[in-house]
Amino acid sequence: MAPGRAVDEDLAERVKAFAASRFGARAEIVFHPQCFLTHGHFAGPDAARAAAFLDVANDPSFDALWFARGGYGSCRIAARVLPKLGESARAKTYLGYSDAGTLLAALYKQGFKRLAHGPMPIDVVREGGEAALLRALAFLIEADASGVEPNLSEAPAAAFNMTILSNVVGTAYEPDLADHVLMLEEVAEYAYRIDRSLFHITSSPLVRRIQGLRLGRCSDIPSNDPDFGMSEEEIARHWCAEAGIAYLGRADIGHDVDNRIVPFGSWRGGA
Repeated sequence: MAPGRAVDEDLAERVKAFAASRFGARAEIVFHPQCFLTHGHFAGPDAARAAAFLDVANDPSFDALWFARGGYGSCRIAARVLPKLGESARAKTYLGYSDAGTLLAALYKQGFKRLAHGPMPIDVVREGGEAALLRALAFLIEADASGVEPNLSEAPAAAFNMTILSNVVGTAYEPDLADHVLMLEEVAEYAYRIDRSLFHITSSPLVRRIQGLRLGRCSDIPSNDPDFGMSEEEIARHWCAEAGIAYLGRADIGHDVDNRIVPFGSWRGGA
């Protein structure tokens, strides 16, 4: 289902055809009709997107809920769906990134175990995007961990788009990330906005309890006038030092076809 913006039916058919070519009958992918709705910016009104989420999450015949794309909208349905999730919803795998991070955070706060930051169907439109799809599908269908972020350790982990987590911090959906390795990525934000987001994130008392922070790729950073004077890694190191958080280096995640999968917590399996 699409919690933010819509996808078109051609994309859905392309994804299903690719999955069938690689995994045969094991890859039964169902695009909820809501994915193709349009309502201004969104893939249907808030009520329709929330209903679609619940349709999939609470249906025991589905093994996973794969977010179709990002594009803003998840926060508008969180309060509508969270109180209505049953045991079937807790047994599912949830996979996505970008704007879907709001729902991943909210589900993690509620104790859901099978959550992961990773590629979505929309990635097929990127050059080389089939590699991202293959990584996600192998994880979901075969519990194949070869596409998992290589820096994962015994410590629990979580990953988010930086702006999304910054907007979740301080809300009822902020998860407890104590002792986690937190991985953050960003796209198309000015350096000063990266700086502001990391100030907010690392100022959270809950975030300050993490084991350490890894910085994913920050791509398509617009030119600033005047130049901000610090790289994204220098910014991350600065705010980690200010907050007393260990900076652990880079992470292999980002808004690109090389985006690796980060299962939340200590879970490492697929669907």
